[in-house]
Amino acid sequence: MKRNPSERQRDFDKAFIRLIKKWLKAGVLKLDGNVEHPTTGSPQGGVISPVLSNIYMHYVLNLWFEKIVKKGCKGNAYLCVYADDFVAAFENKEDAERFYGALEERMSKFGLELSKDKTNIIRFDKKDEASGTFEFLGFEFSVDKSRRTGRLWVKRATSKKKFKKSLDSFTQWCRENRYMTTSKIMKLVKAKLRGYYNYYGVIGNYEMLMKMYYFSTKVLFKWMNRRSQRKSYTWAGFNQLMRFYAVPRPRIVMTPSC
Repeated sequence: MKRNPSERQRDFDKAFIRLIKKWLKAGVLKLDGNVEHPTTGSPQGGVISPVLSNIYMHYVLNLWFEKIVKKGCKGNAYLCVYADDFVAAFENKEDAERFYGALEERMSKFGLELSKDKTNIIRFDKKDEASGTFEFLGFEFSVDKSRRTGRLWVKRATSKKKFKKSLDSFTQWCRENRYMTTSKIMKLVKAKLRGYYNYYGVIGNYEMLMKMYYFSTKVLFKWMNRRSQRKSYTWAGFNQLMRFYAVPRPRIVMTPSC
């Protein structure tokens, strides 16, 4: 007997829900070797957390936005969601204010609360240099004037908060792992910098990439010289070491999507 699509969907949902329940029960392996089992929600820092958040937000926000909010808008409307973070853009100010007013009630229906210090309405117009700025997924979005063409465009730069967090994390890593062999340290440093460039390497963000390279280099120089009572490297020797191991300098890997 042939099943209809809705029956097949229900069977898939059951299997998928079982898989989600397993993930929610899965523990998190801590640095001390112990496994911590969360009592509620998805495990903090778990690789599945963004996926589960996206699934949940699909019903909480995405469908509501597409089927209800956009239909009542006078102008164009756009929504970008990643995990529990999102940006909604409206062509019409009244549409933005109406959405903002209904958002808290919508979230409360699903047991969620808005972060008051992160949720607000700003004027953002890529034709106006006086527009406000906002942060999303580690970037600060602003309207800037191109040095080459003189035209206004939407610029993305590493947010100051994320920059500080990345540099603090790198500093801690250098302090804790400075006694590894030089070849292993440099191999891992190369991987860390490549990963950083691959994420933040967008047009308009080269200055912040260079800032990260400059400060991380100073941090690495400091902690590699603290591996013994004697100073291991001069700046000239350290720069030669960086060239020998081909530590990558900043590079742009992505073009702007807007």
